[in-house]
Amino acid sequence: MTSQASRSFSGPIFRDADILARIIQSYAQTKQLNKGKEVHAQLLRSGHPICTFLTNHLLNMYSKCGELDYALNLFGKMSQRNIVSWTAMITGYSQNLRISEALKAFSQLRFSGEKPTQFAFASVIKACLSLRSIELGRQMHCLALKFGFCCDIHVGTNLADLYSKCGVMVDACKFCEEMPCKDAVLWTAMIDGHAKNGDYGAALLALKSMMEDEILIDQHVLCSTLNACAALKAHDFGKCVHSGIVKFGFELHVVVGNALIDMYSKVGDMESASNVFGIVSDYRNIVSFTSLINGYVEMDQIEKAVNLFVYLRMQGIDPNEFTFSSLIKACANQAALEQGGQLHAQVVKFSYDGDPYVSSGLIDMYGKCGLLDHSIRVFNGMGNLTDISWNSLLSVFSQHGLGKEVVQTFDKMVLAGVKPNAITFVSLLIGCSHAGMVEEGLYYFNSMEKIYGVVPKEEHYSCVIDLLGRAGRLKEAEDFINSMPFEPNAFGWCSFLGACRTLGDKERGKIAAEKLMKLEPENSGAHVLLSNLYAKERKWEDVRSLRKMMRDGNMKKLPGYSWVDVGNKTHIFGVEDWSHPQKKEIYKRLDTLLDQIKEAGYVPYTDSIPFDMDDNEKEKFLHHHSERIAIAFALISMPPEKPVIVKKNIRVCVDCHSAIKYISKVVGRKIIVRDNSRFHHFIDGLCSCGDYW
Repeated sequence: MTSQASRSFSGPIFRDADILARIIQSYAQTKQLNKGKEVHAQLLRSGHPICTFLTNHLLNMYSKCGELDYALNLFGKMSQRNIVSWTAMITGYSQNLRISEALKAFSQLRFSGEKPTQFAFASVIKACLSLRSIELGRQMHCLALKFGFCCDIHVGTNLADLYSKCGVMVDACKFCEEMPCKDAVLWTAMIDGHAKNGDYGAALLALKSMMEDEILIDQHVLCSTLNACAALKAHDFGKCVHSGIVKFGFELHVVVGNALIDMYSKVGDMESASNVFGIVSDYRNIVSFTSLINGYVEMDQIEKAVNLFVYLRMQGIDPNEFTFSSLIKACANQAALEQGGQLHAQVVKFSYDGDPYVSSGLIDMYGKCGLLDHSIRVFNGMGNLTDISWNSLLSVFSQHGLGKEVVQTFDKMVLAGVKPNAITFVSLLIGCSHAGMVEEGLYYFNSMEKIYGVVPKEEHYSCVIDLLGRAGRLKEAEDFINSMPFEPNAFGWCSFLGACRTLGDKERGKIAAEKLMKLEPENSGAHVLLSNLYAKERKWEDVRSLRKMMRDGNMKKLPGYSWVDVGNKTHIFGVEDWSHPQKKEIYKRLDTLLDQIKEAGYVPYTDSIPFDMDDNEKEKFLHHHSERIAIAFALISMPPEKPVIVKKNIRVCVDCHSAIKYISKVVGRKIIVRDNSRFHHFIDGLCSCGDYW
């Protein structure tokens, strides 16, 4: 290099300048700042003025190496600048994220009388993108049109990227269509823009157009396309993209491999996700592990998710906040308190307890495990309270039927300057519904759009149906349904049918059941609820007819199960379940409990039991419901100071609710039952729901 550089000071100026320019350009491309400085120093020592041509290359070299102050100093000393000099500075500022200086330099270029080049426009449009300023970008678009550069591939690509990343996909698409020549960068911008703006179908169509134009596909296009496939659950299209990945030789590229694992996981093809995970074994990172873990979590394969977490720790890989969020979500869904507590300890160890997503997951997990105090403690320990944090706590309070606490928390959220969203109002309305706070619930529903700018959706309307139905205001609920801008969803009709069953309104109940059966013909719940309504009214012929209809349609009632965690193991019980190894001890305790609660005043409620049983059989059937068996097992297996926490997959029946109140009183234990609707905290003969659920 030295001998080559020294020749630049003898011989024809143009030839030597051209050689030096190529040397400086190579140092700029390879970021060899010190070698570039050596060439600059030799030029200065030569005593000859450095021509504009070489100075421009030095400006570019310093800019690309991140030494903008050197470039600015050199630019200031130039006796003669040209458009290349200005463009080099604008590009340098833009590349180094000194956005305001890039825009200022572009303005100075205009004032100098020079005509901007397509490269200057491309750089200043990138600066507008960094600012996410669509207004400024439109101004640059107009200027580019004026100077005739809109069809230039560099300017066009950056404009399309600006519009797509700012969410103005209509303009981006229009611009893309008008471009006479499209390259890989432009198509990548369009595919990525469609995917990030939620129009995943358009992203896949853009890929097809790109392939029809025979444009070379790179890893960025493939990753964006796989993200779109994941969002659309487009398994077949994703497999076609996978074939292309193998064909183009990208399968072992870690970023593409991770996108494949994520796509297969999100479409539920865990076998393919696991296969790709194995193929990239030499390159996989925490993203690879987390994508697969999240897939197992979404498919309820919790044991595999936990085992994979243990394996990644054995490999010396540190989990990140997304890893913890997925696993904590799994523990929340399974109400796996022991594993959730262990994960909490790991979260603290790796200092992710300050992450809003992880902490919000912990709030949700403890809430779903019945430990309300733990949820509140995690929330109070958070420094940065986001809308996710507030919504998590609101959801926990609503799950536990604590309407007043939901309202108080909502008020604090608003006072803290956090804007409520659609999720916020679902929790708020559910909380009011489960606490019988009808007027408050109606007020918040009516204020959603007027005060907070949140347009009510199907789920909010369904919550109001539930709110009115639970309060026994069936006529108001019916009028509300008739005034809705759309038909209620399955939850809305199910809530209305449940209220009709409770109040014995056969006519309205029949209408609700018919609507529900149309929406979910395979769901036996509507038939069961209507059957219970007929049974309550002692319409046994109607009950018999419904049951025949269910048998003829091969419909089976969802069996009730209850489970309780004891000694790091989950014990599951069904109705009249005789399979547990400790069945003798369990049923002995169960019989003792029945004697105790009867003495305390318990009277079995047998009205909804099928008519073809006598009173003793009905009482025995109720006595052997799954939640009572689980409670009896917990009482003989757990230390007396620990609360009994039982989870149930269907709604707790009226008789069991009454019996558990008496059990909590006679044994002096707190009993927490989570059914498919909410939590019940039984203490000293009372329930937190106040018999309103």
